[in-house]
Amino acid sequence: MSLKTKMAGALAIAIMLSGCVAPDVVQTNSINDSDMTCADIKTQIGQLEEIRAEAKKGKTASGANVAAAIFFWPAVIGNYANANEAIEAANKRQEVLVALAKKKRCKF
Repeated sequence: MSLKTKMAGALAIAIMLSGCVAPDVVQTNSINDSDMTCADIKTQIGQLEEIRAEAKKGKTASGANVAAAIFFWPAVIGNYANANEAIEAANKRQEVLVALAKKKRCKF
């Protein structure tokens, strides 16, 4: 195998892996939760929606995921598992934030 072929293969793999979705997995509780204002809570709830949307991309049959499945199938399993973990963590964090908003009598 020539150096040119190896370089092209390495570049293709790098491009595929860069297309993999790796959403944030948020912490359920934060030490500063009690200091949050209603505006802070509302902002974080909005950010959770963005995290869930990004995580859902990792569960779809996008071009990057299909290419990864063909060339490196463990990446698809990793994407799917990470997406589920991110969605679950975002849901739990939202429960904490909603409870905190009720306690602080936030109106939004």
